[in-house]
Amino acid sequence: MTKIHSSAVIEPGAELDETVEIGPYAVIGAHVKIGAGTKIGSHSVLEGHTTLGKDNRIGHYAALGGAPQDMKYRGEPTQLEIGDRNTIREFATIHTGTVQDTGLTRIGDDNWIMAYVHIAHDCIVGSHTIFASNAQIAGHVQVGDWAILGGMAGVHQFVRIGAHSMLGGATVLIQDIPPFIMAAGDKAKPHGINLEGLRRRGFTSAAITTLRAAYRTLYKAGLSLEQAKIQLAELAAQADDGNAHVQELLSFIADTQRGIIR
Repeated sequence: MTKIHSSAVIEPGAELDETVEIGPYAVIGAHVKIGAGTKIGSHSVLEGHTTLGKDNRIGHYAALGGAPQDMKYRGEPTQLEIGDRNTIREFATIHTGTVQDTGLTRIGDDNWIMAYVHIAHDCIVGSHTIFASNAQIAGHVQVGDWAILGGMAGVHQFVRIGAHSMLGGATVLIQDIPPFIMAAGDKAKPHGINLEGLRRRGFTSAAITTLRAAYRTLYKAGLSLEQAKIQLAELAAQADDGNAHVQELLSFIADTQRGIIR
């Protein structure tokens, strides 16, 4: 049976799997759907057109599905979708999308989102990411799988954070950070590839060697971005193990709208 504390407020229309647990004084809105095994902490508020998958853990006082902090928003029924097995800790805030974008904020699976994190409207977050406490991302930001954001990091709207990248604590990011790269500083600067993270995720020595060569080409060879892209394409053609990763790096650079950190 669903375990709902007697002080919780569940509005008519909310859809809860019978295995969901709701803590004291939590509020669940009429358009909220919560999947099997998910636990909602005390005093949390889930509102808007919000859908949670299975086995999520939502901390106390989290606020999910609130209206976007966008002055163009006029009450449209935009959405927040959260996948499976995410941990979202105390006082985290995640807002729905806007019709100026796709109308959707989406969080993937197996993410670790710590206390006081803010994920704004229209953000797309992949899977297996880590947001340390007080990391803040503005609207329309995209975060790739396995990315890590340090505590108090701040990310400008429309920025993309590549897969397997790592952003240092208290770092300000105003341009895209490519996949596999570490960045830190008051204004983010590259500091090598995310070596330890790649090793932990099973990247081979050959793949890591290739990515190190790609990093040197992009950041240490004194090349313009266009020159670096040509050499990266040549490296991708030569490399065996790691070729797909260099291609991923090239595709990311090709799609940038705000430019990449350099």
